[in-house]
Amino acid sequence: MSSLPLYEKVIAKNTTHRFLDVTILFLLLSLLFYRLLSLKHNGFAWFVAFLCESCFTFVWVLTTGTKWTPISYNTYPQRLQERIKELPPLDIFVTTADPYLEPPILTVNTVLSLLAVDYPAHRLACYVSDDGCSPLNFYSLVEASKFAKLWVPFCKKYNIRVRAPFRYFLRESDEPPCASSWEFQQDWEKMKEEYERLCGNIEAAANNSTSFDLTGELEVFFNTVPESSNNNHGNN
Repeated sequence: MSSLPLYEKVIAKNTTHRFLDVTILFLLLSLLFYRLLSLKHNGFAWFVAFLCESCFTFVWVLTTGTKWTPISYNTYPQRLQERIKELPPLDIFVTTADPYLEPPILTVNTVLSLLAVDYPAHRLACYVSDDGCSPLNFYSLVEASKFAKLWVPFCKKYNIRVRAPFRYFLRESDEPPCASSWEFQQDWEKMKEEYERLCGNIEAAANNSTSFDLTGELEVFFNTVPESSNNNHGNN
């Protein structure tokens, strides 16, 4: 048995409008035919009127043609779960350039919200393009990857609608129906503490470059990246 479609095309019935359109077209063509037959007896002004009315008729036909068969679509997103194996791989790119003009916490929230979308994890990839090769951005993303291991399961477990952490914790009243459960309250408080810790680490790193934990991949990145400037991104 074939799976149910994700959308259906619905063609609206517009018999009355079509009848009116056909009537107007008949009247316009009749007028043009009358003008054409009377050109010899009415001079230049009649000819100019014929050209203007011909242009109007042409534009009217084009406009009416676009509305001749109105179509709407009924979508069924709930059926995606039934066809989850058919969903294509999805690559998402996030771009940034300057950690001072574009605070890393905004980039981090963008990445976290994308990673938490309701999509098969093995078919979703998020890439961050940093035009300035900033160690601060790299550090922020490394810290965010640790937080994502908690944030993504939390969003999926409680069906969180607002999946950017800074927006979610800014609107505490926007909570799912299970917000009154003891388990949710415990997990919610834990997530808020972890997010505040993430923000604090990124803020401390932005205020003091020596606070970076230069170990592992971050140390390799910091030692190999060339000095960058806002005016010379092409060399990075």
